[in-house]
Amino acid sequence: MNLEGKILGNRYEIIEKVGNGGMATVYKATDLVLKRYVAVKVLRDEFTTDEEFIRRFETEAQSAARLVHANIVSIFDVGVDNGIYYIVMELIQGKTLWKSLFHRFKMII
Repeated sequence: MNLEGKILGNRYEIIEKVGNGGMATVYKATDLVLKRYVAVKVLRDEFTTDEEFIRRFETEAQSAARLVHANIVSIFDVGVDNGIYYIVMELIQGKTLWKSLFHRFKMII
């Protein structure tokens, strides 16, 4: 599913996809209320009818929201919009962990 250009929760305008994971896709979005960029993690379509995956996704959001540390992204919001489950979090700009590790190992070799 391509969400680019869509608005979730009447608040988050999806700009572009920035990554994929096993359970979800992460997008860069604009928070239309606070006028800032955020990351929106969206549960993959194939898991939106699986109650166990939905429970895990919600538990992840609740657990992450309790953590406060400079090296952990902040959770801003969580919601469901027309069957699309999402978590809104702080957007960190820069290299991905994979790119950083690849560059580091490339220099060692």
